[in-house]
Amino acid sequence: MSLQIYNTLSRQLEAFVPQEPGHVRMYVCGITVYDRCHVGHARSAVAFDVARRWLVQQGWRVTFVRNITDIDDKIIRRAVENGESIRALTERMIAAMYRDFDALGIERPTFDPRATDYVPQMLDIVRRLEDKGLAYRTTAGDVNYAVRQFPGYGKLSGKSLDELQAGERVAVADDKADPMDFVLWKATKPDEPADARWDSDYGPGRPGWHIECSAMACALLGETFDIHGGGADLQFPHHENEIAQSEGAHGQTLARFWMHNGFVNVDNEKMSKSLGNFFTIEDVLKTFDAETLRFFIVRAHYRSPLNYSDAHLNDARSALRRLYTALQSVAPDDSALDWSEPHAQRFAAAMHNDFGTPDAVAVLFELASEVNRSRSPQLASVLKRLGAVLGLLQQDPTAFLQGGQQDDVTDIERLIAERAAAKVAKNFAEADRIRQALLAQGVVLKDSASGTTWERTR
Repeated sequence: MSLQIYNTLSRQLEAFVPQEPGHVRMYVCGITVYDRCHVGHARSAVAFDVARRWLVQQGWRVTFVRNITDIDDKIIRRAVENGESIRALTERMIAAMYRDFDALGIERPTFDPRATDYVPQMLDIVRRLEDKGLAYRTTAGDVNYAVRQFPGYGKLSGKSLDELQAGERVAVADDKADPMDFVLWKATKPDEPADARWDSDYGPGRPGWHIECSAMACALLGETFDIHGGGADLQFPHHENEIAQSEGAHGQTLARFWMHNGFVNVDNEKMSKSLGNFFTIEDVLKTFDAETLRFFIVRAHYRSPLNYSDAHLNDARSALRRLYTALQSVAPDDSALDWSEPHAQRFAAAMHNDFGTPDAVAVLFELASEVNRSRSPQLASVLKRLGAVLGLLQQDPTAFLQGGQQDDVTDIERLIAERAAAKVAKNFAEADRIRQALLAQGVVLKDSASGTTWERTR
């Protein structure tokens, strides 16, 4: 049984073997740190944390790089809006990111490079591209990539240049040779900060977004590495542009496998800051515990869409409580995990099939049922140790169940208060929605002249 990974580049499952025996080199696009992380960021971070854990479980050493974009148009705009320096903003957001990710049990990367520390490497790639006729300077002082000069452009998307252009709303600058060309180096505008550390023969400026990942990935992992990951929204243009830059400059395949996690959706639309329909991790953790959020993410396959709602998180919390209840009723023994044990075999088969966490989680529930029936401390140990592979079930069961119960009551009472406020505001549709949402969780409301009471039906 060997690990199979769905490779976006080939659009099929492929057997995975590291390029260097025993050593996996993996790069995942990280956060642009101008605001708090939302659930979409959590989805990507958890998905690749699980993948990394399984790679380690195979006995491989994993060098895992997840970058931090700390210079970008959005960062500059937000810093100006806030009346603070770029450095103050990014340091604050990086600290917040790690508070969120640590809470979710996401292991720290081997390297977490910041873009601002790799500008010399970016400039080196820009010079190489210009020397090869793949980049040109504009009258505005920018340096653009000449997309049509790179024969492989579109191979990750599986589309021709004309198809990609037709599907994109590309702002055409006056000095672009082609609408699809993208910026490698941006000349500093009069109202923007300049950094003397980045002085070059291109003049004052800053890197384009795409060139940042090319430089950091190649500097830390080499010109060719095993796995490049990120959200599905990065496949085009970001990852397509990374390939064009890196392979154009070095003449080597950038990544052997490309992995992309699916979107988090709210009301059938992708969760994103630009649409304003996002929920920050910080806000979600005010209502739900971190392990419940992680479990909510893990029990869906990383490539599938994930529909976010309080009802789905409540369901995840109830399901996670069932697993912890089994561990509370039967204390695990200290036996080591035997991968020939039938449940462990099915778990491994699921994970070998493109990190198939839904089937792996189903095995955990099979084990919980068996633990409840057999009262076997050895099976309870298997349940806990398999849970650890997914970053789950490592808390004290009693503490988790007591905390979750209190969280559940707090959440119900919060929703009842919101419903009362909606009724006062004569927003009866919202009041009815909350009643129905609670009913779906098994909570029945009873209104009377003295107020609203509630009881559970399950």
